[in-house]
Amino acid sequence: MVIHAAAALPLESAKEIRSVTVDGTRIVLEEVEKAGIKRMVYISSTAVYGVPEKHPIFEIDPMIGVGPYGESKIAAEGICAEFRARGLCVPIVRPKTFIGIERLGVFQILFEWVRKGKKIPVIGSGNNRYQLLEVEDLVEAILLAATAPSDKANDTFNVGAEIFDTVNKDVGALCAYAGYDARPMGIPSWLVKPVLQILEMLKLSPLYKWVYGTADRDSFVSVDKIKQQLGWHATRSNAEALINAYRWYLQHYQDIEGTTGTTHRVAWDQGALKWFQRFF
Repeated sequence: MVIHAAAALPLESAKEIRSVTVDGTRIVLEEVEKAGIKRMVYISSTAVYGVPEKHPIFEIDPMIGVGPYGESKIAAEGICAEFRARGLCVPIVRPKTFIGIERLGVFQILFEWVRKGKKIPVIGSGNNRYQLLEVEDLVEAILLAATAPSDKANDTFNVGAEIFDTVNKDVGALCAYAGYDARPMGIPSWLVKPVLQILEMLKLSPLYKWVYGTADRDSFVSVDKIKQQLGWHATRSNAEALINAYRWYLQHYQDIEGTTGTTHRVAWDQGALKWFQRFF
């Protein structure tokens, strides 16, 4: 079987995102079909839901992608549906933002600020509930989708932490574990979002619209379907996943410093955010 997780991240150009995520998915499915492989698990994203007004979000809710990344994931899922209709088993997994050992990107920025005892700027009040996902729980969901009987697996599944609290409480739990002076500090959305948008346009910040645009809103999905059909359960809460990843970061941050890129396996160049650290 094939596990197809390749995608271009939102930091790439719209052309690159479409080429990799949409055209690439069709190519993979065509080759799977030619090779006589019976199943391909596609790793999509909860970004396909856009910024919904109601929660929890179910798999049958409307898909309204935000930007080229979300739109390309919707298009790729449409291609998966074409091949399902042709007899291929194509489970689709829609994970929330996942975190774990070796996961860096935006989380490396958070962890560095925590390690240095900085106040952690939270967009908005921080009283919104933002669901994350432990990467080991994601792997378990993929394994189940790859091995369960096709009549149960040939479907679309949300995956996210089962236990999560407000941003303030989850980030606060991380700060408490770190034992420094770091703590979450709310900043009015009307103030910080325009600044981050300008910095993004000037390429002075690695935070793209999907990150700062949804950070002050509720964002969580129902995982009832994958629990009932595939027997999946989360092993870590939001706070436990953050602390587990931070523990790994503390052991490796000296090797990470000075190495930057645009994937989630490396640190991101903080740009102007590094300068703002001194004020927190």
